[in-house]
Amino acid sequence: MVCEKDAPPGRMGIGVDIGSTATKVAVVDAAGELVSTELMPTGFSSADAAERAREAWKGDSHFCTLGARVVATGYGRVAVPYADKVVTEITCHGRGAARLFGPDGTVIDVGGQDTKVIRLRGGRVFKFVMNEKCAAGTGRFLEVMADRLGVRHDELSALARDGEPTQISSMCTVFAESEVISLVGRGEPRENIARGVIESVVGRVAALVGSAGGAGPYYLTGGLCDNDYVVGLLGERIGAPVTTCPEARYAGALGAALMALELE
Repeated sequence: MVCEKDAPPGRMGIGVDIGSTATKVAVVDAAGELVSTELMPTGFSSADAAERAREAWKGDSHFCTLGARVVATGYGRVAVPYADKVVTEITCHGRGAARLFGPDGTVIDVGGQDTKVIRLRGGRVFKFVMNEKCAAGTGRFLEVMADRLGVRHDELSALARDGEPTQISSMCTVFAESEVISLVGRGEPRENIARGVIESVVGRVAALVGSAGGAGPYYLTGGLCDNDYVVGLLGERIGAPVTTCPEARYAGALGAALMALELE
């Protein structure tokens, strides 16, 4: 578990965000300050991920979580039997992003299964949109395509930086994978295909921002927060800078933890 600092006395709040790909945990102290985070693969079972999350914070020697309240969110939130409350990921991501970045703006969360655009006003969600069920605008799409190109997910952007624009037009992951296979068969350089894949995802995310009537400032949360290439390209497509930070990966869990503090 990654501890930001030792926690002061007082009841703590714990947020458990079980996504389709990764499970995130955030612990806040009585003052609402982030003191600890945890990241792990969700795996096959959300219930198993929930238990592994509990073992992680209970085994941390930096502070005592006895009496802490727990709020669960995310794709597998109903699989957290010890949660004191279950809250939707839209609400939790909005709350966490408002704490990290500010009360007003547009939050762009690119997850493994879906992409959400959340507009904040005064620290509260007042509008949101999500992509359709097709995964072509999500992190999972990038993972599938990286695997097809024989590189790790984190290597895809490094390839793309050296590539030339190559269009990937299919809206469906399965058909897009067929496009990539065809491009490989024609001898298209991997760098060009990698760039086409990333530009395809960024283009769909930017279009979703437009459909939400997004207004700056713009904030990125989710698993692509540490991908400078994607962050920069998304800003170019939107026409405004996109701000992020390492803690933004845990925005949903952070929002859940803050709500946990408010429970009686």
